[in-house]
Amino acid sequence: MADIKPFKAYRPREGSAQEIASLPYDVFSRQEAYDKVKKYPDSFLAIDRPETQFPPQQDMYAQEVYEKAREMLWDKIEKGVFVQDEEPCYYIYEQKMNGRTQTGIVAVASIDDYLNGVIKKHENTREEKEQDRINHVYTCNAQTGPIFLCYRKNRLLSDLIEKIKEVDEPVYDFESEDGVHNRIFVISDLEERDTICRVFTTIDSIYIADGHHRCASAVKVGLKKREEAGNSVKGKLESDYFLSVLFPDDELMIMDYNRVVKDLNGLSKDEFIEKMSDKFEVQEADSQVKPSKKGEFGMFLDKKWYVLEAKEKIKSADPVEGLDVSVLQKYLLSPILGIGDPRTDKRIDFVGGIRGLDELERRCNTDMELAFSLYPTSISELFDVADAKMLMPPKSTWFEPKLLSGLFVHDISGIIK
Repeated sequence: MADIKPFKAYRPREGSAQEIASLPYDVFSRQEAYDKVKKYPDSFLAIDRPETQFPPQQDMYAQEVYEKAREMLWDKIEKGVFVQDEEPCYYIYEQKMNGRTQTGIVAVASIDDYLNGVIKKHENTREEKEQDRINHVYTCNAQTGPIFLCYRKNRLLSDLIEKIKEVDEPVYDFESEDGVHNRIFVISDLEERDTICRVFTTIDSIYIADGHHRCASAVKVGLKKREEAGNSVKGKLESDYFLSVLFPDDELMIMDYNRVVKDLNGLSKDEFIEKMSDKFEVQEADSQVKPSKKGEFGMFLDKKWYVLEAKEKIKSADPVEGLDVSVLQKYLLSPILGIGDPRTDKRIDFVGGIRGLDELERRCNTDMELAFSLYPTSISELFDVADAKMLMPPKSTWFEPKLLSGLFVHDISGIIK
């Protein structure tokens, strides 16, 4: 059973959500973050990326940088830029993008559910990326970026959410910089809160869709603060829970996560195609190739598109080995192009599907030699991997739209009342 609680969020005062809300900190390069904050100084990105308040040569991981984030956050709270709800609430977070709507419940989730496997992961995390958010959360004494969670659709929750959206007025209603229409509702009614809490106790599996590093960091901060306070308060501290938005699986869309490669590993074009033909059917295409089914890939090389189809002998029913990203890596990228570890190899880069196939062509015309377009990993594949306690290859899923930061802040100081 999942322990998903309401909480007293700090959130933007009325009329200021649009200017404060920001895309997640990790979608910006350092220079992009500087430019964004310079142009929009009220953006929450200034708090999520506090190095933007220092000269470019500043060590972005120095303690004084995290202390600057804490100073800015709590200064805004003291000045009333953020206000806190008087009672613990759930919140509804609706996003509309390109005619599609996804609606999540904003809440806090238990670090113990992460530790005991109720909240399931499908990716590994890197220690250096974790440490940055550990320092940020611990120093700020607050969680500022929500974890993107999902669950198998529950009819009772879906009906309740739709009823609230039909009857209640949103506290925020605005279009964000990425063209997404965002609406936020506050669920303060005691009966509705009790229903949500009770329904989640009947759900035995919650899945991390996006935000593995933020989640792992929140858990480690929670364990550290629990140790500082003494284990007798286990489950009673605000830091025993982490800021989350939970979506039903049937409303989510995973986009393709494509690959671009710098060179052919010393092979000629003809040698390369001949080598891959042992494992893939290869046909030249007349136009851009956006794969239409699992096991199909597009390839852009020497200003031409090709359709690749995995042969039956390399397909697998294994939850991980059967993923298209695994097939491409195991039978083409690694043995033919010499890319053993895509996490560290500088010859490969990854392009989210939101950027389109034109971006793959652009990269091949500038700094790369070939590109691969993939069929998106499905939500059911994600669930299968997580349920099997296995891990996907890096860069397997790309979710859109992204969750905005700055709409909800979870104060992790003190004891839950």
